[in-house]
Amino acid sequence: MKKICFIILIAITGFNRQLFAQDTVVPSLKSLLNSYYTIEGSLLKSNSVTTASSSDEFLKVINGIDMKTIPADGMKKFMSLQKKLISDATYLSKSKSLTDQRTRFADLSTNLYLLSKVIKISDKPMYYDYCPMKKSYWLAANKDIKNPYYDSPMQDCGMISETNN
Repeated sequence: MKKICFIILIAITGFNRQLFAQDTVVPSLKSLLNSYYTIEGSLLKSNSVTTASSSDEFLKVINGIDMKTIPADGMKKFMSLQKKLISDATYLSKSKSLTDQRTRFADLSTNLYLLSKVIKISDKPMYYDYCPMKKSYWLAANKDIKNPYYDSPMQDCGMISETNN
């Protein structure tokens, strides 16, 4: 009977550790999200040059991620999304057109959102906002709608689609 209780206790402890690991933010992914927010901010300012340089920083962060820090259960998804995120950020960094950058930012946003559904990338709430005119989403750090797809007169256009915490 003691052996059975001991085995059950070990199993429960292992299960709790696995749940805890899924709730722990990977620091390099938190940095990736912060880098994403910098790109978003440069689009809000309608600055294609800053968007390109912010995208270069995003690339440095994603290429510098230590794979050992990625939870095993999210590794396969991370690797497939990492390639897409690198492709999106590379396009953003090389583009000189704000219109093209905003269009590709939608892909970057979707791919980072998909990553956030598999691996916790923030210990703070993230808002998955939607622009009905552009039919595109973006991640935001706060509830206030600041639409990166348009210049200042239209930046309050949009709605919160989902809150991810």
